[in-house]
Amino acid sequence: MIYSAKLSSKIIKNIISNKIRGVDKIPYTLMLEPLFKCNLNCSGCGRIREYREVLSKKLTVSECIDAAQQAKAPVVSITGGEPLIHPQIKEIVNELLKRGFFIYLCTNGLLLSDFVDEIKPKKELNLVVHLDGFSQVHNSIAGANNVFEKAIEGIEKAVKLNFRVMTNTTIYKNTDENEILNLFSYLMTLGIQGVLVSPGFHYSSVEKKDMFMEKTEIYKTFANIYSKLNGIKIYNTPLYWEFLQGKRNLKCMPWSTPTFNVKGWKSPCYLITDCHFSTYREYIENTSWEKYGTDADQRCFNCMMHCGFEASAISSAGMNDLLKILKWNFS
Repeated sequence: MIYSAKLSSKIIKNIISNKIRGVDKIPYTLMLEPLFKCNLNCSGCGRIREYREVLSKKLTVSECIDAAQQAKAPVVSITGGEPLIHPQIKEIVNELLKRGFFIYLCTNGLLLSDFVDEIKPKKELNLVVHLDGFSQVHNSIAGANNVFEKAIEGIEKAVKLNFRVMTNTTIYKNTDENEILNLFSYLMTLGIQGVLVSPGFHYSSVEKKDMFMEKTEIYKTFANIYSKLNGIKIYNTPLYWEFLQGKRNLKCMPWSTPTFNVKGWKSPCYLITDCHFSTYREYIENTSWEKYGTDADQRCFNCMMHCGFEASAISSAGMNDLLKILKWNFS
């Protein structure tokens, strides 16, 4: 199964319970950023520039737990910055697991080998390693030598220790499709659970604007990649893949992945920052949602990131779509 029966039932329960209570803006995944400090300066990421004035700050364990309990999303994606730099990352992970949350811990992999020596593998804990190509390409995007090599070393060790490991790849304008397909095939031989794939998106804090695709380019690129997957296990839903190929229209649901960091609840979404709120309720109630989205805000026009559209795919699914998702999940 792509998603375990336990996680699937937890997501379904979350949707049903919110709908019964009349909640229309349902959180699916909390994007938790415990710090913004990073050991890399990747060209496609703007976090360390956007939050440069707070790079020395970090969330406490209790603040992380409180955020998860405010949002009540079944999944917590721990991002950054590089979360493994946080001195209490093990405590954050363990406390969230104790409270029943599923965790996707996102990392560049540089510190992964040491981390897996200090924590126990669990079915609810997923390690997500970012890789945008083989050594030459990935190291160039990451802005440092041996990043790919260290990430692979960490993946191999984590898999050997029975951790659930997957990878996350961002597709850019100049991405070589054949290299990415070969990368995915290679990663599957290492014993990973599967790959997450998404087109990159230019937001204000990313310096290089010419590395990102427009929608028509995204459609063509992802149609080419999808046609050649040949059994590679993809963690993105098939409905989202149809969206990436221009075969399905989806409306962004930014509230489905609320983001909490050292400045508070980030509004309106994981990528665009107009303000921060001190509580989750304030974020939901005071964000002018009608002002955002591909039809309303020019900044959103070329965005097809999974953080905004995966939940939309599930939310808008009809009976045939649900059967397609079930078949994919059990494939």
